[in-house]
Amino acid sequence: MKIYISGPMTGYENSNRDAFNKEADRLSRHGHSALNPATLPNGLTQREYMDIRFAMLRCADAILMLPGWKASAGATAEYHYAYKMEMPVFTTLNYPPACSSVA
Repeated sequence: MKIYISGPMTGYENSNRDAFNKEADRLSRHGHSALNPATLPNGLTQREYMDIRFAMLRCADAILMLPGWKASAGATAEYHYAYKMEMPVFTTLNYPPACSSVA
């Protein structure tokens, strides 16, 4: 399954990349393809980041919400889009099941 990782970045040390990368690794170990916006380069505008992030989200089968996402305007927008598109919504506590080829 292709799973987009969503969570807060603005105002976090190193844009919270450690949390995003940790979950991307965990998803990969469970046999999923992680769509990780923490891999985007520094220096883009908020509009550019959100344009790219929504393009990534449109390619996903599901979304994984990181802790603190409710306080992030961008992550909240991503959640509402995924919900409206009827994508499965997971959290770090309600984790997607491992792919059958990995289990």
